[in-house]
Amino acid sequence: MTAKDPRAAALAALAALLADETRAACLLALLDGRAWTAGELARHAGVAASTLSEHLGKLVAGGLLAEERQGRHRYVRLADARAAGLVESLAAQTPAPAGPPGSLRESSTRSAMARGRTCYDHLAGRLGTAVTDALTLRGLLRQDTGFALTEAGVEWFATAGIPLDLSSRRPLARACLDWTERRPHLAGAAGAALCRHALDAGWCVRIGSERAVKVTAAGERELAARLGVPPDALR
Repeated sequence: MTAKDPRAAALAALAALLADETRAACLLALLDGRAWTAGELARHAGVAASTLSEHLGKLVAGGLLAEERQGRHRYVRLADARAAGLVESLAAQTPAPAGPPGSLRESSTRSAMARGRTCYDHLAGRLGTAVTDALTLRGLLRQDTGFALTEAGVEWFATAGIPLDLSSRRPLARACLDWTERRPHLAGAAGAALCRHALDAGWCVRIGSERAVKVTAAGERELAARLGVPPDALR
């Protein structure tokens, strides 16, 4: 008899964690990179707090979420960038929503999320892929053998005033499959640093209650000047 691969049971357990709509809704919401209370997630998923608590316990035990308590509140967030990448990559494999949006609000949310959003701690949507394409076109990022910043790319980050932690064990550059664009955008330490700088410097601002972001007029000017990204690609 052929010995069973010990990874098979672990993979099946992970798949079972994701095979629930309520847990999937929580994971997608937490892609905004922030910590949510159990109550916030319960309202978002449309379930009772007691039901949500059971789901969160399974996700924490499965290593997809991390939790912390402050007073009476229980906060949860995605465990790490790998968990976020897994959720985003799986979302990219799902079919696009069937039929037209059910309301004007849903239509606006879909458009905003597709235009630009955060994926855990880096930029995604058309914004994320436009920046990734610009970095690649200028020889700052290589994609031929996986994502990697070139020497010119590292220098570009320094010149732009975006510090990179070159001693981190986290990959400097990593490809993350974008679930709306269906092609990769920049993740890893460099992607996180760029996203953080874009928000801190006012290149982008968060909009609405989702993880959508909007490029400001100042951001359009900076991205055009520094990377040659045409403003029309960001709107």
